[in-house]
Amino acid sequence: MGSRPSKGGRRSSALTHQDTPEPTILDNQRYVVVALYNYPAGGPADCSIRVGERLNVLSDEGDWWRVSSTATGKESYMPSNYTAKVFHSWLFEGISREKAEELLLLPHNQAGSFIIRESQTRRGAYSLSVRRTTSSSWDSVKHYRIHQLQNGFFYISPGLTFPSLFQLVDHYSETNAGLCCLLREPCFIQGSNNVPVVTGPPPMAVRKPTLNWKDVDSSMIFSRDKVDTEESLVSEGLREAINSYLFMTEETNCEDCGQKWT
Repeated sequence: MGSRPSKGGRRSSALTHQDTPEPTILDNQRYVVVALYNYPAGGPADCSIRVGERLNVLSDEGDWWRVSSTATGKESYMPSNYTAKVFHSWLFEGISREKAEELLLLPHNQAGSFIIRESQTRRGAYSLSVRRTTSSSWDSVKHYRIHQLQNGFFYISPGLTFPSLFQLVDHYSETNAGLCCLLREPCFIQGSNNVPVVTGPPPMAVRKPTLNWKDVDSSMIFSRDKVDTEESLVSEGLREAINSYLFMTEETNCEDCGQKWT
């Protein structure tokens, strides 16, 4: 079975690579570590590390690692099996089908985001997971098994083989050729690029009650004493604005009520 050369032309910057032979597809010299779970478990405000964040491993103590999030800078001890190694930005070592779906359905991913994952049960076996948008505009994840021939070539469809996973990814980023959609970008990893990371709910806006001018007297506006801006109905900025207006117009009478300000 012959191989089909990859088409020329457009290539996503996220998919470029050096065209050099790969001694092993999992090159231990080049990988990043990604959190697979929120840790510690609990509400979002209680988590030091969140699923999908890129981690710096500060110390390796066997089953426990001390890590810091490159997205938030927070540090924590967490079990090493709560993390995954990611090679070449899209090859995840030993994650499950369910975890691939969870990661791809996180925010910042879109239709065409993908993961290639190494099988947890079969050494050297891989699967491709792709996020897609259905006709009902609801996103889901489609999975494809990647087969390997005795000569080391990879394929999804039997009539189309590739000498490496790199070339398989490059080809399907240019034409879907039977896949649900084009491969666009690898699964987003928080802390790996400049996309802003949302680390919590937006701050709650505190709004003061609407000012009722019937409750305002001259002392609230012209008092020279320091006013507690948290309690005062008239803010310091408003008092200064009214003073400036009256000074510039040389007007000291309230035209609406006839009251003389003192």
